[in-house]
Amino acid sequence: MLFRNRSDAGRLLAGALEDYKDQPDVLVLALPRGGVPVAYEVARALNVPLDIFLVRKLGVPGHEEVAMGAIASGGIRLLNDDLVRQLNISREAIESVAAREEQELERRERLYHGDKPAPNVRGRSVIVVDDGLATGSTMKVALAALREQQPAKLIVAVPVAPPDTCESLRQDADDVLCAVTPEPFMAVGAWYQSFEQTTDDEVRDLIQRAA
Repeated sequence: MLFRNRSDAGRLLAGALEDYKDQPDVLVLALPRGGVPVAYEVARALNVPLDIFLVRKLGVPGHEEVAMGAIASGGIRLLNDDLVRQLNISREAIESVAAREEQELERRERLYHGDKPAPNVRGRSVIVVDDGLATGSTMKVALAALREQQPAKLIVAVPVAPPDTCESLRQDADDVLCAVTPEPFMAVGAWYQSFEQTTDDEVRDLIQRAA
């Protein structure tokens, strides 16, 4: 199955989440940037609020597309210890990557949220949306950070992911919805006809339109 673009994927994903439509305690949180166009369509279809939750991947030095972990707002950090040991990545290298990504995370917080406080998730059913998952490391750190804030329920919703990644997230979320779970998986972008990078301006525009 090929999605035309992220908006198309969001509309299809929303169809599987209709139980949450018009529920006053439901909040949709997008993982920027690629998750925002998907989550916008989900929130619009369900008639529930949309906000963002910032997470940054920690890429392996020299192979940045490979995630050795991730960070999120609130000082949460998750490392893939097995991968770090396997590749013999030094503590200094990890801290260097983390410091750079923390700067970018803070920049995006100011850019997307301004002075607006972070969303209150306590006691709410939170649907966490991205445009797809590969290893799931970014989603895992988002769930860990959100769990600290005591939501009533955490739901992962993504258009596409490998079956084993979806299964592993069931340890971290109360419910996991992966619309398509192809094998072999290859990469998230392989399942989209159009997969251009989402820009900061697009993120801000969608957040404002959803307000």
